[in-house]
This record gives sequence, structure tokens and C-alpha cells, in this order.
Amino acid sequence: MEKKNRRAQEEIAGSDEMEMLQQKIDLYSDMLYRIAFLQLRNNQDAEDVVQETFYQFIKGRKEFESAEHERAWLIKVTLNGCRKIWRSAWYRHREDMPEGELAEKADAGSMERNVLQKEQSREIMEAVVKLPRKYREVIHLFYYQQMSVRKIAQATERKESTVTSQLTRGREMLRKNLKEEYQYE
Repeated sequence: MEKKNRRAQEEIAGSDEMEMLQQKIDLYSDMLYRIAFLQLRNNQDAEDVVQETFYQFIKGRKEFESAEHERAWLIKVTLNGCRKIWRSAWYRHREDMPEGELAEKADAGSMERNVLQKEQSREIMEAVVKLPRKYREVIHLFYYQQMSVRKIAQATERKESTVTSQLTRGREMLRKNLKEEYQYE
């Protein structure tokens, strides 16, 4: 009889854990996917990184101080997963996704915006994606994920001054690229 009670309690605890995990996936998966997609420029790789991030989340059973700490940890694991893929020989020898397809993927979910806003957003996203990886990463985290310079420094394991410099340089590159694009139209 005691074995049945223990098994029932384990099943209940397991279902609570599954429900909690599903809530975390619902809450964070879209954000993590966008981060991974912007870094890797590939749908399948981004999905793999997000899946691996949640696997690490389950495997680690880590206790977090707050929801912000949990979010920062998930972002850090996602960025580390992207770096792992960048270091692979396969990734260095593959071709990037065509820019039209990239813009469609990065701009998914914005159907309710009007056409002009959509076009501007697409152009800005394309310009961000064209930035070198280190600038693209900090620009995305700062503007799209609304992370502070301190949180970005923690997530990327860089100094705050480095993040600030990269943000400044990334903004300048964006300004230059967008200005050139509009001058020739």
C-alpha cells in the first residue's frame, strides 16, 4: 500500500514538473528562438539551440533567485548554444539563408502592424542581421529583449564597457547602412 502512495505522489510531482516546464516553454521559447535565429540565420539551428536550452534547464534543475535571473540564465545558455554551433566545422562551411527568407522569418508574428511599419521593421531587421555577430548580438539583446548593459555583460560574459562600445559601434554601423540604403532609392 505504501508503494502505491509513493508512486502516486511521484506521478503527481512529475505532472506538476511537466506543467511548470510547459509554462516556461510557453513564456520563453519565442524570445529564445528569436535570439538564436538572429545569431544563426537558420530556422533548424535556432530550433535546435532552443530545444537544447530547455534540455539544460530540465537537466540542471537549477534554483533561480528571481524570474529575471531565470530569464538571464536561459538567454546565456541560448547564446552559448549559438557559439557552439558557430565553432563547428559544418557551420563555417555552409551558406547563409537568402535575405528575403531571413526577413520573413525574423518578422514573423507582426501581421497586425500596418504595411509601412512592417516594411520599416523588415528593413531595420535586415540591417541588424547584416551586422557582424558581436554587434548584432548586443543590439538584439538591448533593443529587442530590453536588457540592460549590465545584464547583457553578464549574459555574454563581457565587460560592461565592451558592451557599451559594441552598442555604440553597432548603432553607428546601422545608421550608416540605413542611410546608404535610403540615399539610393
